[in-house]
Amino acid sequence: MKLLFDFLPILLFFIAYKTYGIFIATAVAIAASFIQVTLFWLKNRRFEKMHLITLALITVLGGATLLFQDRSFFMWKPTAVNWAFAVAFLGSHFIGQKTLVERMMSSAVSAPNFVWSRLNISWVLFFVLMGVANLIVAGYFFEAEALLIAAAGNPVPAIDINACGPELSRQVLALCEAAKTAESDWVDFKMFGMMGMTIAFVIGQAFYLARYMSESESDSEPETATESENQE
Repeated sequence: MKLLFDFLPILLFFIAYKTYGIFIATAVAIAASFIQVTLFWLKNRRFEKMHLITLALITVLGGATLLFQDRSFFMWKPTAVNWAFAVAFLGSHFIGQKTLVERMMSSAVSAPNFVWSRLNISWVLFFVLMGVANLIVAGYFFEAEALLIAAAGNPVPAIDINACGPELSRQVLALCEAAKTAESDWVDFKMFGMMGMTIAFVIGQAFYLARYMSESESDSEPETATESENQE
């Protein structure tokens, strides 16, 4: 349930994009992030650092996208967020007594220190790779955008790539449609690719931790039995 809540801005962004286009969708994502942070605070009376990092970056980069009508700012956002998380998780190896993964999960699972260290590093690598993957997919749009600008002689916002029409020359029309496809592919990757990889990664870590969950339960059984005998 929490994972779905964490993906709330992405879900609303995807729905808004398919209906209204990227600029309205960007505004929706910014608003959704504010709502997400507010709802979390109202329920828990505290803020979650990851939500705040996401909110800050989506507000800055999303705001720049709306201000300059330039999609590239918002397309950089997933990379910026993932790399910010990577830095935070890596920093927890050297700052504080516990890694971020251990702080988040040690109340539910009892595992040796080396396990938390491995999991934390795996999250660092995952966030780095996710940031790189986003740049690769977004790069197809950046390339298509550059070719369109060169062929049209106008900034891309002057050409509505979501309404490529016959008034454009054949070459510009083809490049406009290519840019539109690349943008749509990036949105689909952001929704299904990144979300799918995150869910798969979380499930993989759950399987890895399962052995320590069962060990924790077995360790607690003798204690429970002893307490029962003492009560008798």
